[in-house]
Amino acid sequence: MTSIEIIQTDITTLAVDAIVNAANNTLLGGGGVDGAIHRAAGPQLVQECSALGGCPTGEAKITKGYRLPAKHVIHTVGPVWHGGDKGEPRLLENAYRNCFRVARHHNLTSIAFPAISAGVYGYPMADGAKIALSIASEEAAKGGFERIIFVPFNSQAEKVYRDAAAALGIG
Repeated sequence: MTSIEIIQTDITTLAVDAIVNAANNTLLGGGGVDGAIHRAAGPQLVQECSALGGCPTGEAKITKGYRLPAKHVIHTVGPVWHGGDKGEPRLLENAYRNCFRVARHHNLTSIAFPAISAGVYGYPMADGAKIALSIASEEAAKGGFERIIFVPFNSQAEKVYRDAAAALGIG
């Protein structure tokens, strides 16, 4: 049975098989959770990422976790919000689905997600949380995962995730 959890904490402190990095297309670090993950993992992470050739929006790539308690980092690029009529929902769904696909391919059973695209990329938090939790619920039903964790960055984001989970009957 898969547990879907919502925990407000520092994603870089979680001892899971993989944490997800809400990265930019270069995968070479940036602000927000991306910068925090790169700082916590150490310089080897950017070295490995530089050999990956970037990542298109909606795709996902995996690296080692280096100095993180997480064994791996799954890097995904979510869409920048442009009002919702430029394919943003589909691209965000792809980002989450591809993270799960990569995790399954590597036999990972615990994965932690930030709120992909909800920071500087401007994706509406409530809409993003519904997409994230819906896909997590689908993936949990398939089996293979022990823990799927969502790590909102503050108490307001945590409430949005909890409200979305309740509306979807998760929890």
